[in-house]
Amino acid sequence: MHAFDALRAQIADYPMLETALGVLILLTTAFLADWVTRHILLRIGRRVLKTVRLHNEATAPIAQRLARIAPALVIHNGIQLVPHLPPGAMTVVQNVASAFVILTIVLTVSSVLDLVNARYARRPSAANRPIKGYIQMIKIALFAIAAILIIATLIERSPLLLLSGLGAMAAVLMLVFQGTILSLVASIQLTSNDMLRVGDWIEAPHLNADGDVIDIALHTVKVQNWDRTITAIPTSKLITDSYKNWRGMSESGGRRIKRSLMIDQNSIRFLEPGERENLCRFALIDDYIRRKQDEIDAWNKKLAEAGREPVNTRRMTNIGAFRAYVQSYLLDHPRIHSTGLTLLVRQLDPTAHGLPLEIYCFTTTTAWVEYESIQADIFDHMIAILPEFGLRLYQQPSGLDVAELSSRLLPSEKAATKAQASASSLK
Repeated sequence: MHAFDALRAQIADYPMLETALGVLILLTTAFLADWVTRHILLRIGRRVLKTVRLHNEATAPIAQRLARIAPALVIHNGIQLVPHLPPGAMTVVQNVASAFVILTIVLTVSSVLDLVNARYARRPSAANRPIKGYIQMIKIALFAIAAILIIATLIERSPLLLLSGLGAMAAVLMLVFQGTILSLVASIQLTSNDMLRVGDWIEAPHLNADGDVIDIALHTVKVQNWDRTITAIPTSKLITDSYKNWRGMSESGGRRIKRSLMIDQNSIRFLEPGERENLCRFALIDDYIRRKQDEIDAWNKKLAEAGREPVNTRRMTNIGAFRAYVQSYLLDHPRIHSTGLTLLVRQLDPTAHGLPLEIYCFTTTTAWVEYESIQADIFDHMIAILPEFGLRLYQQPSGLDVAELSSRLLPSEKAATKAQASASSLK
């Protein structure tokens, strides 16, 4: 103690040196406080929390950040003990230390909110009701309050004085935070109306989005497209603009097949009796053909009894038999929904490219790869079996078709064709 007093007496004549030593001692004390808090107190705290199963790896960063308050409090209270320090400098250090404490507390609360969101995201219902947008809105409010408190602390004014001045800036704040307000309203509508969930497949061509939703935040919704690119859509756009959500398809358990076979209309004709009997070989339409023929025979018999001309009689067509075959094939297919969901085979309006025979049904899976495989197998079979019904697919002539037709012409026909082409060129 006497040595300390003697040293103090020796440096009493050097106030700047005394101040420098005081600051050095204060910084050393703050460093020790930080080390003791993080390496001793936090370890004790972890052991206590582990006994009650409250500590884990996620809460460790929060405790580390909160421990930064200890050195700031040491500096705030110890700066008064530094000798010969100007009052203005002392006030500035204390205000900065107080502002640092406020900022640290807000950052800690922000980390706690992130932890809450991460824990909530693990729940099964989190995809249906995400809270990330609300968490972000709370963070914005917290940082706004922290900014007011920090400014008030640094300039040594009451926060209420700053808040009273904000009333005149309300219009400016509304303009500045217009996007945030719109995003908040959109986020509430999306969540409350269950319009969008993480994992939904959405399609919005005007927004360059076609894929799965991977994140729903306050300002943006991220969509991972099928080409693995990421599209960030403003949340408000999903309220003002239209988009397609494929969730209903996924939840129904079936994915729609809607594709047509273009039948060459020149191959459509009535079936001869021998052809009808030949088609009875197909087990899928054996009953249909016999039942349909009995119906037609009964109809024609009534016409004959009424003395009508034979031209009024009904006859079976190959396109009708093929349509019945496709219908029975789909009903018997193990990977096609035969009940509960629509299943039909219909003719559309004839076109210049043939008669569209549309298949409309739903597969028993929504997985893309399996769906495409089922669809391809069905149309492979239909195209291959068309000749059995005397039908052909329509296909526009290609250069090879023209060359093959030219090779079949007789020499005289080739000469006539060449002469006709020469005459046309002279004209």
